[in-house]
Formats: sequence, C-alpha cells, structure tokens
Amino acid sequence: MSGPLFPRWTNTVSRLSAAALLAVPAIGIGGLMAYVRSPYVTGQQRPIEQPIEFDHRHHAGDEQIDCRYCHWSVEESPSAGIPSTTVCMSCHAQVWNKSPYLTEVRKAFFSDQPIPWVRVHNLPDFVYFNHSIHVAKGVGCATCHGRVDQMAAVEQAAPLTMAWCLDCHRNPEPHLRPAEFITSMTWTPPEDKAKAAELGRQLAEAYDVHSRESCSTCHR
Repeated sequence: MSGPLFPRWTNTVSRLSAAALLAVPAIGIGGLMAYVRSPYVTGQQRPIEQPIEFDHRHHAGDEQIDCRYCHWSVEESPSAGIPSTTVCMSCHAQVWNKSPYLTEVRKAFFSDQPIPWVRVHNLPDFVYFNHSIHVAKGVGCATCHGRVDQMAAVEQAAPLTMAWCLDCHRNPEPHLRPAEFITSMTWTPPEDKAKAAELGRQLAEAYDVHSRESCSTCHR
C-alpha cells in the first residue's frame, strides 16, 4: 500500500496560501484607503511658502482684525476673496510703512499688480463650494479653517474630503454658532451637552438650515 501523495506539511502551506490570497487584497485596499485619507494626500499641515511673510497670529490674534476685513466677499459670494494691495496699504501706509518685510507689498501697490498669493485650501475643480451660504447658515470660519489666529503661516487644518463634508451635512447642528461669532476664533459651544444640543437645534431653525446630501449639491 502506497503512502500519501503529498506530505502532511503541504496542508499547512495550502491553508496559509489561501489565507494570503484573501488577506493581501484586503490589506492592499485598506492601505490605499488609509493613504488617500492621510495628510500626504489631503494636504493637511503642509507648509505653504508665500511670496510675503504674513503672520495671522499677529493680525487675527494680537490685533483681532476681523476675517471679513481682508476676506471681504465671504458673506456675498462663493469665494471668500483675497485682499488686494489697497487693503494692505490702508493700514501699512501708516503702520510699518518702511519695513523691509513690506517691500513686495509696496512694489505691488505702486505697480498696480496683485500679490501672487499661493492658495492653501484648494478643492478639486469638480467640487463646488459656496462660502456665503455656509456663513449665512451659522458655520464659522474656524470650523473649516481651524485656529488661524494661532498660525504663523496658514495651513490646511481639515481634510476637506467628501466624507468630512458629508459628516457635517448629515448632522450640521453641532457645527453651528450664532451669527455674531461667525469669525470668532475662540467661540465654543456650551460645555453642557444638553445645552449645546439645544443651541444647535435653535440655530438650525433660526437660520433655516436644510443641508443637502445629493451629488448635484457639490458636483455641478
């Protein structure tokens, strides 16, 4: 009588091979999903070199300059607006008007040329986002942009992924704030969870918040 065609250890090899065939694709897909959500892809905390050293810690923090002074169109248009050199010089014609840090600002102003700022929050071309509707519905600047008043150079704080946006659209109430605190960097909801939830419900009703989740809302 002849023995088994294959030794017993080949059974273990076949089981391990089958497990690997199932595990490798799962690990690969999981790794890819984690990678596309990582800061390497989303651009979070990535330092952006600007043509001029503009310290938001000083302007938005120390001096408490309202976001809307520079980003003047945020309440009226899809774009928040980028300050012109006229806005810059409205202060710096008197303040630090001879500072070497402002040489490029003065050059741009007197040559009637825009400052070539580098965009930090850059959504894909197929995504439509309207600043004015979010501000009107009680979504504060810090909700998406983070504590800009603590940034020497502005960095992208939130992932800005579709999942991140949908999380807010599906449950907007925790992210709403009173209109008078829209640009505040330090406002926080009540510590009591019940009071915070009630405030969110009141604001959603007052601002007539009906967040949308359909594809055409952002992809037009």
